[in-house]
Amino acid sequence: MPDGVCRGSIVFADGVIRAIDDGASVAAGAIDCDGDLVKPGLIELHTDNLERHIQPRPGVDWPHAPAIIAHDAELAGVGITTVFDALRVGSLISTGRGYGEYARGMADEILAARNAGVLRVNHLIHLRAEVCSETLTSELAKFGPEDCVGIVSLMDHTPGQRQFADLAQLRRYMRGKYGLTEEEFQAHVEVQTALGNRVRASHEQATVEAARAWGDPARGISTVTSAPAQATGLDDRGRLEIGKRADVVRVHRFGKGGAVRGTWVSGNRVA
Repeated sequence: MPDGVCRGSIVFADGVIRAIDDGASVAAGAIDCDGDLVKPGLIELHTDNLERHIQPRPGVDWPHAPAIIAHDAELAGVGITTVFDALRVGSLISTGRGYGEYARGMADEILAARNAGVLRVNHLIHLRAEVCSETLTSELAKFGPEDCVGIVSLMDHTPGQRQFADLAQLRRYMRGKYGLTEEEFQAHVEVQTALGNRVRASHEQATVEAARAWGDPARGISTVTSAPAQATGLDDRGRLEIGKRADVVRVHRFGKGGAVRGTWVSGNRVA
């Protein structure tokens, strides 16, 4: 519950929670969870899991529709009922060693699967805006209210900034992943640094960042349920309350971990 844990029962119908009652009684025909935790479905604000399915190995571009479906099934299996699929906007194409545009096409495929009803959980879009890029504003302009974009966040991969503040770490990453020579790496740093300095201010003004919260154990679940729901304006979910969406997860506890035994999205069991 929002303020603690209780023993009781929960009823949902027509996609929403209809009743929550204290006590150990089990209604006829109900699922007896046998002491398992029943909690709101998790809300994932940022995941790169889809990329792992689309490119399971370097150089492999797996068919996108089955990749999206496999990604979706994994989310349902671990109790995630709402996901913001993270897609990069902003490309680097002039150097010949950069990365191209893909977010618009990928979003179209995710939304097509969503609209076809073949996905188990609720998929929304998280645009990861790359500050150090050449095409950010033009790529952002291709998205509109109909695209289920719930988050736009900032990334800055300029050498010497944020994730790559340590140039030695960046050198290991770039040379190991892309096989760059030292001269090629130095050229990459120079180009990226100049680009980041030129576009950082304008790109930061065009984007926003999501925040996260934390608290005591009773609030621990809320940091991945009600807190992200509130941060992204999803007022219909994230809490076990009458009238909220019946996005519910059953978790069996063992040791310091747990295992999902059931996932319901809008009252329909999906895992």
